[in-house]
Amino acid sequence: QLPLVESGGGWVQPGGSLRLSCAAPGYTLDYYAIGWFRQGPGKEREGVACISPSGTRTDYLDSVKGRFTISRDNSENTVSLQMNNLKSEDTAVYYCAAETAFGTWSSLHESEYDHWGPGTQVTVSS
Repeated sequence: QLPLVESGGGWVQPGGSLRLSCAAPGYTLDYYAIGWFRQGPGKEREGVACISPSGTRTDYLDSVKGRFTISRDNSENTVSLQMNNLKSEDTAVYYCAAETAFGTWSSLHESEYDHWGPGTQVTVSS
């Protein structure tokens, strides 16, 4: 089991920004597609963003396009989710997930991922 850990969550006012990071201490993420998912209060978990192992393919939930950016930092062995112009509806527990993959594969479907982090809380409110 890949020991994924998320960091960077917290409280922010509407319109603010947060940067989440996903890491697997002691392991490389080079051969994994990474997805960010979230589950808001009383809601189903949904895929927010994903990135292929190559880093050349990304995909986003429609409601976060233009506001969120997923990226890989190979030197730090992390995958980040930059979240700008946050809205109250972005409030959720955010999870990173990983699946062994090659090239340009990635997915926003949680059933495709075998490895999950414990999650980090993001709260957007005034």
